[in-house]
Amino acid sequence: MDDGPEREILRATYRALCEHGYADLTLKEIAAESDRSKALIHYYYDGKRDLFDAFLELLYEEYTDRIDAATGDTATERFRSLLAVLLTDEGASSGRGFRTALLEVKAQAPYNDTIREHLVEFDAALFDRLETVVADGVESGEFDPSVDPARVAECLTATVQGAHARRVAIDGSTDELYETLIDYAERHLLADASGSLEVER
Repeated sequence: MDDGPEREILRATYRALCEHGYADLTLKEIAAESDRSKALIHYYYDGKRDLFDAFLELLYEEYTDRIDAATGDTATERFRSLLAVLLTDEGASSGRGFRTALLEVKAQAPYNDTIREHLVEFDAALFDRLETVVADGVESGEFDPSVDPARVAECLTATVQGAHARRVAIDGSTDELYETLIDYAERHLLADASGSLEVER
């Protein structure tokens, strides 16, 4: 999406959601977070539900950009990099607002089919990224051939999402969880159990 009035409105929605929460959020408060009028918001969007549909598309774009930022020449390096992006304070320093916004949205999923459908896409994106990097590790011989990429990805997806909720709710650091998962990978994923996933960060 190009930078312009619509993008600015969605960025204002992001800020207003983090400050006010979903239940108490109004178009007036969103307008106050931007230099656009409430009337202009209505010009682009039919109402709060329509606006949030577009907002979730933007959030998904940013989410996939974040997890795709994990890089490395080997599957082991990409696995470690992905966990760092998702969990470490350094890797997630710019993502607190994102996690707060996403947690607010998740709370509405049981009551809103559209939001739930979007969240399924978020879940699938993370699962697919994790499954792919683990499968790459098995194929390259870096990870133990008995490892089931889908089962590992399912476990890690649930763990990461729970960690993000905990981080927002009680401001708990996820750095320790990162270290725990690195230790888990060294013990249970690497083909050579004496190997290491850890590098200086």
